[in-house]
Amino acid sequence: MRLLKIFLVSLLVAVAAGGPASAGDRLDSVLKKTVLRVGTPGDYRPFAMLADGTYEGFDVDMIALMAKELGVSVEFVPTTWRGLLPDLQADKYDVAIGGITRNVARMSQCEFLPGYAPFGKVALVRAADKDRFTTLDSLNQPDVRVIKNPGGTNEKFVLEFLTRAKVATHEKNAEIPALIAEGKGDVMITETYEALLYAGKDSRLHAAFIDKPLTKANTLGFMLPKDDADFVRVMNFLWETLVLRGEMDECVNKWLR
Repeated sequence: MRLLKIFLVSLLVAVAAGGPASAGDRLDSVLKKTVLRVGTPGDYRPFAMLADGTYEGFDVDMIALMAKELGVSVEFVPTTWRGLLPDLQADKYDVAIGGITRNVARMSQCEFLPGYAPFGKVALVRAADKDRFTTLDSLNQPDVRVIKNPGGTNEKFVLEFLTRAKVATHEKNAEIPALIAEGKGDVMITETYEALLYAGKDSRLHAAFIDKPLTKANTLGFMLPKDDADFVRVMNFLWETLVLRGEMDECVNKWLR
């Protein structure tokens, strides 16, 4: 908390002195209301999942630590993958979390905190089919049933690379692994951590392409609006502080190992 106070005091001194830094409306609002509005679809383990009325996961723990350091409380705002960016731009929340892929398309419209959890696109399939699905071409066949969640980068991958497969859409991402396990679909395209988590929980499932993902390595990140540079600087400072103190490592050990 002392580090944050020094940072904010320096910011306010610069404002009073007429320096180039100026406290933005979003930062002012968060500090005045003592509330950080956090948007998330809440359906992506192990990053942010709504279970029994409570949010849990790596992203949830990290944003709670950041809010505590800032001296504010967290107010979760439900959203969807399709509405994630539009809702952020419409000022429905101050930061978006939940396993969000960092990419050029999104970064051209918003800000991101530093990347974490390196991953690649992989496939969640039934354990009985693990020898059937070993290449991208084996997934892209007319008799392969793919179930996707709308609005995110997983859907984009499916629509771009699995054009020959039978593709169905299911609105609730967290329900798709069970549909695959029950034989109602054959393939779910997801990221490394989610596939490993569900395969570890259900012996009927297998995380395919873990050693050689279907895409090049990327990272996840927290999404921020572009309307307040000071807010972005403070959030980056908080993230760096958690990394410096080892608190991020504690979250990694709890959720991503």
